Amino acid sequence: MNPLLSVVVQMAIVTWLTLLAASLVRVKGWTLAGTLLAFGNRDDLPQPSPLAGRAERTARNTLENFVLFAAIALVAQAAATPSPRVLLGAQVFFWSRIAYIPVYYAGIRYLRTAVWAASIVGLGMMVSALV
Repeated sequence: MNPLLSVVVQMAIVTWLTLLAASLVRVKGWTLAGTLLAFGNRDDLPQPSPLAGRAERTARNTLENFVLFAAIALVAQAAATPSPRVLLGAQVFFWSRIAYIPVYYAGIRYLRTAVWAASIVGLGMMVSALV
């Protein structure tokens, strides 16, 4: 597998893990009651704690950004764009998103926005190599 597609797969895994973590934090899946909620139909979820709310917003934001990233990366792959800027942009996006997760969980407002902006710069690098 080439490096760009490798980053897409890695980001897909990270996205899935953020969704899983958000679900487990919301129901406190490490407890017996939480495990029962997690295996149920989730009709009666408890109100999210501040951490659970941040985990859910992190997961949603990661999923939203992954869709954009995957579309750009797959177009670059299909177009056989030889620019190393595409891969560098993908790596900037990936590592920024990795940093984003714990920063958002910790509730560090301005740093969260800066790290998110860095991931958008990565997407911009990818797009600029395509046009």
